[in-house]
Amino acid sequence: MDGGAFGAGKAGGAFDPQAFIRQPQTLLRLLSWVFSIVVFGSIVNEGYINRADETQEHCIFNHNRNACNYGITVGVLAFLSCLLYLALDAYFPQISSVKDRKKAVLSDIGVSAFWAFLWFVGFCFLTNQWQASKEEDNPMNEGGDAARAAITFSFFSIFTWVGQAFLAYQRFRLGADSALFSQDYMDPSQDSGMPYAPYTNEEDATDAVGTYQQPPPADAFDTETQGYQTQNY
Repeated sequence: MDGGAFGAGKAGGAFDPQAFIRQPQTLLRLLSWVFSIVVFGSIVNEGYINRADETQEHCIFNHNRNACNYGITVGVLAFLSCLLYLALDAYFPQISSVKDRKKAVLSDIGVSAFWAFLWFVGFCFLTNQWQASKEEDNPMNEGGDAARAAITFSFFSIFTWVGQAFLAYQRFRLGADSALFSQDYMDPSQDSGMPYAPYTNEEDATDAVGTYQQPPPADAFDTETQGYQTQNY
């Protein structure tokens, strides 16, 4: 690609918030961020109920606290991961080293694919436990909307994280096809101490070589001196 590697130009440019928001990976990260809030927020607020004959709270997913804990844990960690990679996306154009850009893109691929897998497991786990819940354990169907919201947005999160992994893979392919990929590139704007050779015009250099003359040999002066005769006045 022209002017940079891994989907970004050379380092040192000004940050453009509007262009950053319109990027597909930014939109997907924001969606994933919102979905994670819905999942863990629904479980935290309405995911636990009290039975009439007990004081201890029970998870609405078949009274399996592991299901509630899983949804909350994955949701919170996904929330933090989205914030981390949003910050990395904002800083990414300032990274001048192609090797560092490559590491960032590869980590994005791995993390996004990993979270897509975790959300798939969470969707299957929560759905199974919700279907196994007994009506007599929750006759008022308390927290039913919260359970369905957690399951639904867990399902949506699978596709947003898969999309992030796909976009990161495309950026990796762009970097792999770039001429800069195999070079230890450092942006000149970030390394002002690098010595540069002075510019010379090719024509001037040619003229300088063409007009250069070697000095006459030393014996030529001796010959002239020998042939010179002085006159007496």
